[in-house]
Parts: sequence; C-alpha cells; structure tokens
Amino acid sequence: MQVDVFTDTAYFGNPVGVVLEATGITDEEMQQVASWANLSETTFVLPPTDSAADYRARIFSPGAELPFAGHPTLGTAHAWLAYTGQDRTALTQQCASGLVRVRRAAGGLAFAAPPLVRWGPVDDDLVARLTGVLNLERTDVVDAQWVDNGPGWVALMLADAAAVIAVRPGQVDRPVGLVGLYPPGSGLAYEVRAFFPKDGSTIEDPVTGSLNASLAQWLSSTGRAHPPYVASQGTAIGRKGRAHVELDADGSIWVGGGTVTCVTGQLTI
Repeated sequence: MQVDVFTDTAYFGNPVGVVLEATGITDEEMQQVASWANLSETTFVLPPTDSAADYRARIFSPGAELPFAGHPTLGTAHAWLAYTGQDRTALTQQCASGLVRVRRAAGGLAFAAPPLVRWGPVDDDLVARLTGVLNLERTDVVDAQWVDNGPGWVALMLADAAAVIAVRPGQVDRPVGLVGLYPPGSGLAYEVRAFFPKDGSTIEDPVTGSLNASLAQWLSSTGRAHPPYVASQGTAIGRKGRAHVELDADGSIWVGGGTVTCVTGQLTI
C-alpha cells in the first residue's frame, strides 16, 4: 500500500510505501525496493519478536535503514489495520528504536513521541554553518536546539511562520528543522519545515512526524507551546500537512494526523 499521512485529502500529505507480509525479503532487497520506490521512507511489516508488539516494522529511506520515523509509523499502522481488518483503538509497533504506541485520535492516528537521544543548545559554529546554507542571517534565529529522537534533528526557531515559509535553502549537510509561530487566531500554531541531504542535494520532507514530535517536546518543556495544537508543514512545496499534537496527563506527547490510502497492489520481488 501507499498511504498519504498527515492529511485528510489524498496527495496533500507525505506518502509512505508499506510492504505487508515482508517475511523472507532480505535486507538488501528491502533497501533496493526503498531506493526504487524513491519515497522518503518505505516500511516492511514482519511478525514481532517482542510479545508486547502487534507487528514489527523495518523502516528504510532510499539510502539507509532508520531506527524510527513518524509518518511511516502512522502509515504502517493504517495499512496494518486495513489489511488485517481489525478495529482497534490502540496498538504497539516494534521497530529498531523499540516499542512505539499508536492510538486512534481525533485527527486519525497518533503515535507517542519517543524519548530524545540528544537535546540541549547547539554550538555557535554549527548554528553559523546552518544559517549560512539556509541563506539566513544569524540574527534571524530566535533559538537553536538539538531535538534528536533518531534522525539527528537540529531545530532552528525563526521569528514567525512567514519567515519559515520564505526560506530558500542551499546544500545542507545534516537534517535540520525550522519552526515559526503563526499569529493568534490563525487556527494553526506553527509552520514547520524539514531538510536533509541526499546525493549532493537538499531534500525537503513534506510532513515529518519525528521532527514534529521532538519540536513538541522542546517547545512544551520551555513553555512556548501549550498542547493541544496543530502544526502546519509542506506549505512551501504545495502540501497541506497537519500534525496534531496532544499532551497526556502523564506528560506523554502524542503526534497524529489523517491517513489516506492512495495505492494498493502487489509487489514482485
């Protein structure tokens, strides 16, 4: 299946390929399929090796396997539920980073944000390098923070959503996220953008679950954000992604959105 995530309208979110019944496919074949599909991620669904999980997902970008990614988690859960015909309000996905809780939410499906593996201030040299490749001035950056929950995100906060949308990046050499606040009354809290390097060029991810999750953890912990809220992503590239962020009483951050099946079929390997 190919599932559009963080949208209620097909072809306006972020697509993920989901290969069901992936038992017997080798690591090399998984990587080749992900490279051929040329989506930001393709997942392969396998029986779990942890009894607490409903299924195991291996997540591949076109170039490497990832321990965790947000929109593939939601797209895989959507595909698994549709394929098995189960009507579940909650399930558990096993992936390389561990167990990830998924539940039905007002926006569709949501995952519990995994813990950050790196956080804290970003050194001035790295901020200067990132602002340079993003064609920004150092004074354009309100704050910078490591918000890495697996992919290696560094986040830069800009003055507002308009400033985020206006960025025209050069060649980045690491994953970097941008966030800027919308004015009150707009119905949206933040505009988010995500860039990463690939084959000597800069790729912009349409809507990014892992980045929205780590941004929510950072912004909530500093008192800047007050969940529930909705973040927009993809505006600059013609998408209309919406990430719904919630905060449970126990302090857990959940990130969710709509999921829509766009393609179903059979993969020959």
